[in-house]
Amino acid sequence: MGYAQLVIGPAGSGKSTYCSTLYQHCVTVGRTIHIVNLDPAAENFDYPVAMDVRELISLDDVMEELGLGPNGGLIYCMEHLGENLDDWFEEELENYSEDDYLVFDCPGQIELFSHVPMLRNFVDHLRRKNFNVCAVYLLDSQFMTDVTKFISGCMASLSAMVQLELPHVNILSKMDLVAKKKDIEDYLNPEARVLLSELNQQMAPQFGKLNKALIELVDEYSMVNFVPLDLRKESSIQYVLSQIDNCIQWGEDADVKVKDFDPDEDD
Repeated sequence: MGYAQLVIGPAGSGKSTYCSTLYQHCVTVGRTIHIVNLDPAAENFDYPVAMDVRELISLDDVMEELGLGPNGGLIYCMEHLGENLDDWFEEELENYSEDDYLVFDCPGQIELFSHVPMLRNFVDHLRRKNFNVCAVYLLDSQFMTDVTKFISGCMASLSAMVQLELPHVNILSKMDLVAKKKDIEDYLNPEARVLLSELNQQMAPQFGKLNKALIELVDEYSMVNFVPLDLRKESSIQYVLSQIDNCIQWGEDADVKVKDFDPDEDD
């Protein structure tokens, strides 16, 4: 059985940085993972690329030859990848054993994991190849400045959860860049009553029923929770990785020591 992370999230949320840091962490602890680039528009990497979709198709070539824009070109590239899963991708997978751990660095266009089927088809292919897959959704912690943005982030994450139907770990990235981490804590373990009050204060009265429905969705079903990631701390990286490993049952026979995230007292 193989294991895989599908690293998704909006453009600029830190997906490639997460993949690079994860790779360096695994090298340090003596663990082997393979990073796969699924972004046909990528240019530079801070990690060794095990597989690269640009060997199959690149965004620059598509835009030049077909006259498409960046978004249309990316959709075309991902559709082309989907058409070649049994050929190019299958040949690439033959280079790895059935118990290898793959991390897929995905493009940042949100429609790819919210309502179009490209990534869902890719996930289904991995499952048919007997991979345990976890979706890792990154959201920039600096985005979480008020309750409206928090709810927006939750809905985007929920959309990806519904589309992909995978075990799901939501990560607040770039915590090392947040000046006041206590401002983020309220959204790690949010209280529904407080969220609703803040949301009603910022929204017009006619949105009251909608606000209540959104808060109840987030609270009652506990469908969206965020794990903070501070790339300066090995303990934070290890904690995030342990959450993902648990979702895909990697190393389930080994004892994993997990520590709670404890923000610095002076933050």
